Amino acid sequence: MSLSSALKKSLIAVCLLLVLAACSARAPKVTTALPDTGPSAVEHTKTVARVNGKEISAAELKRAEKILMTNKPGLQIPPLLQKQFEMQALDQLISSELLFQASQKLEIKDLDQQAEERLALIKKGFSDLKDFHRELQKIGLDEKMLLAATRRDLAIAYLVNTDIASSVTVSEAEVQKFYQGNPEKFRQEEQVRARHLLIGVANDAGAQARKAAREKADALRQELLAGADFAKLAKENSTCPSSKQGGDLGFFGKGKMVPQFEQAAFALEPGGLSGVVETQFGYHIIKLTDRIKGEDIPLSAVKSKIEKYLKVQKTNEAIEHFVAAARKEAKIDLLLP
Repeated sequence: MSLSSALKKSLIAVCLLLVLAACSARAPKVTTALPDTGPSAVEHTKTVARVNGKEISAAELKRAEKILMTNKPGLQIPPLLQKQFEMQALDQLISSELLFQASQKLEIKDLDQQAEERLALIKKGFSDLKDFHRELQKIGLDEKMLLAATRRDLAIAYLVNTDIASSVTVSEAEVQKFYQGNPEKFRQEEQVRARHLLIGVANDAGAQARKAAREKADALRQELLAGADFAKLAKENSTCPSSKQGGDLGFFGKGKMVPQFEQAAFALEPGGLSGVVETQFGYHIIKLTDRIKGEDIPLSAVKSKIEKYLKVQKTNEAIEHFVAAARKEAKIDLLLP
């Protein structure tokens, strides 16, 4: 398969729950992982809700629950929270239906063609169509149903983009306030990049084995001081997996390596070579290749990202307000047992 199973599932889940999480009316969140008790009583009810006369079926509710579960691998719902979980899923379905009904008042050009193209894109993510249909079956859908759901979600997205998000703005003052109020998010911590050569020693190795490893590390360091190529020696002698990259560890910050290694690495200047450093893994020789100094990231460098982040937050809030207003005007009948 060309995509991982998790990604394939997410493609389908996103298609069906495009904006539901954003417009949920803050139903209780379930995070406890306890054994499931089996089918809910809701499976025996044909219609679980009506929104302005439009019925939401038990099958739709169970499908929404499956998708919510797919997005939280390993989650199991204990019996005491099963009803809350059902209501959370139903609440999202009602919000989705209200948004969809509002979208039907708009003229959306080429909606059917857009849905076909989106479905083709989803299918293209599967090297084998059998896998595509298998994933659909897991959440109780067929291709025709997925196409309808895709068309519906595109209509909702159009409503959000044209009638809701289009009026959302982020001011300079809001960007500045967020930047000043979250200094930890805009701090570039000091980082170094290093190569290392490890002569590994087992934890239960005896004194003789440790002595031999240390002597080998000392000898290799002398070769390096004499001008030997570090990457070549690391590939030929290092017992660390990084040997395949000539010992290159990439950039890392403080707290990422064991203390002895970190202290030695950060004490070097670019191009500098450490002494033999002993850790629980064995004997290391470290060469620093680069350093990024710690500094505050200027507002100018992150302004656009902050604006995008705040616009998403404000758009989600606007969707919630839109749905809340629609609920007040709507006739909603809850028919759960």
